[in-house]
Amino acid sequence: MTIEELLKKEMFRTVNPGEDKERQITGVFCCDLLSIAMGKAPADCAWVTVMGNVNTIAVATLADVSCVVMAEGVQLDETARARAKEQGVTVLATEEPVFEAALNIYRELESAGA
Repeated sequence: MTIEELLKKEMFRTVNPGEDKERQITGVFCCDLLSIAMGKAPADCAWVTVMGNVNTIAVATLADVSCVVMAEGVQLDETARARAKEQGVTVLATEEPVFEAALNIYRELESAGA
C-alpha cells in the first residue's frame, strides 16, 4: 500500500503531506522510545507514536520510515512541524490510541496484500 492509498482511506488527518505519496508502506511499527525506534523501526514502515518533538522527525529520517502517525491526539510542536516539512516526512495524526491506529493500518496492509 502506498502513502497515497492510506491517505485516501481518510483514517488519519494529514499534518504534513511529505514528498513521496507513492512510497510504499510495508509494515507498522509502534514505539515511543526514540533510541529503540532509531535502531529497530523497519524502513518503509508506518511508525505510530505519541512523541511529537523534532527528534521524532530526525529518527523517522534516520530509520527511513514511510510515514509517522501521531496517535492519542498528540500534535507535533512547531519546530517538529517545520522540520517535517523541510525533510519531506509524511506525518499523519489521529485521536485513536497507538494500538488501534496501528491495527487499522495493519488491516489495510493485509487487505491490500502487503
